[in-house]
Amino acid sequence: MRGNPPSVLLVDDDRTFLHSARAYAQMKGCEVSTASTVRDATDLVVQNKPPDLALIDLSLPDGSGLDVIDKLDTARCGDIIVVTGHPDLDSAMQGIRLRISDYMVKPVAGNRLDALLERASLRAGLRHGRSADNPARCGEMIGASRAMAYLFEAIRRVAPLENTVLLHGESGTGKELAAHAIHELSGREGRFVAVNCGAVTPDLLGSQLFGHERGSFTGAVRDHAGYFEQAQHGTLFLDEFTEMPLPLQAYLLRVLEAREVTRIGAQQHRQLDVRVVSACNRDPWAMVREGRLRADLYYRLCDFPIRVPALRERDDDVVLLAQRFLDALNETHGTRHSFSHASLKNLRSHPWPGNVRELRHAVRRAYVMANGSELNLAPEHGLRSGHPGERPAGVWKGQTLDQLERDAIEQALHQCGNDKTRAARMLGISVKTIYNKLVRYRGEGPA
Repeated sequence: MRGNPPSVLLVDDDRTFLHSARAYAQMKGCEVSTASTVRDATDLVVQNKPPDLALIDLSLPDGSGLDVIDKLDTARCGDIIVVTGHPDLDSAMQGIRLRISDYMVKPVAGNRLDALLERASLRAGLRHGRSADNPARCGEMIGASRAMAYLFEAIRRVAPLENTVLLHGESGTGKELAAHAIHELSGREGRFVAVNCGAVTPDLLGSQLFGHERGSFTGAVRDHAGYFEQAQHGTLFLDEFTEMPLPLQAYLLRVLEAREVTRIGAQQHRQLDVRVVSACNRDPWAMVREGRLRADLYYRLCDFPIRVPALRERDDDVVLLAQRFLDALNETHGTRHSFSHASLKNLRSHPWPGNVRELRHAVRRAYVMANGSELNLAPEHGLRSGHPGERPAGVWKGQTLDQLERDAIEQALHQCGNDKTRAARMLGISVKTIYNKLVRYRGEGPA
């Protein structure tokens, strides 16, 4: 445990337990405060910030450990654990179940103490990450890994400048959050406007980006300001820009070079003051070689490239993010759920091909499926094995050719986030074929 050491409060009149627990926590890198009476513990609570972990005995020489818990700011504390040598106090525990995270009977198992200290370390990282000047946070992104420190530094350096920025990385890594952080740190007064170029049909994308005048085409019943105009004095985020048709790429290049836009069907040019940030999860230079992306547009958008790292490259950030997602669920639903020790091991061992998006969904599912206050995040909660691009061994299991075709279409749609255009390109078929197949499958029922 390095960086921001977690704070631990130990309150117990058992000197042997107090000294051994303090030594163990300090060995793990924690800052430890100890007390053996209610009076001394109360003084520590008043003088210090809420601890990331509190282990409190109920039976103290001058009163009850409940008196100490009453002084704690439970909304800002980490785990509050009652430690007792008398299991028959279970009835008393039920009365304060909503005030504490859990209680343990001595002797305390080492793996349970390890899990508590690890959660305290995560809370300490999140607590320090909320500081505006701390490098572990940039916009809505958090991370303590070297890869994220490099990303945050690059964002902070380029944000105040006028460079166009190209964010590249795998799907689900948080490229839109990075774009939003660039906007927040740029000092620009206008809006942050985001558009997914792969999710808008090619026929409408030009109108959505550049705007149109009333009557310029069938259905244009009123004037429309495009995304460029909506982002005036702000930032326009072009996600999946490699999916843009070539004719629109030529017009986009002209808009970026001239810093002015002409609505479809209009004669008047409108001056622009817009910062452009683009993103893609495919290799843009490979798209240039394939003739699907203009080289001059690539160079214009790639003025300052930034790679957003995959979650598997971020060391222990996976546990930090998982705890953040769980804390948000606890706050929303008024619970105090925590991860089991096995869950922490699963979080670290899984390669997370879906990156942060997959992690968030896995935590949510584990929360829904939890039977008690402890979450057991396991493969059945949505953890997939393998890395992006890996495919399962080609074992035929007796499916018909039609069934194999259906499986391929459904897997392509899943991998492309239900984007039928991209799925069709991946499969080498037309979008019309995708739609016709889906209509047929809908009549046949679920796979």
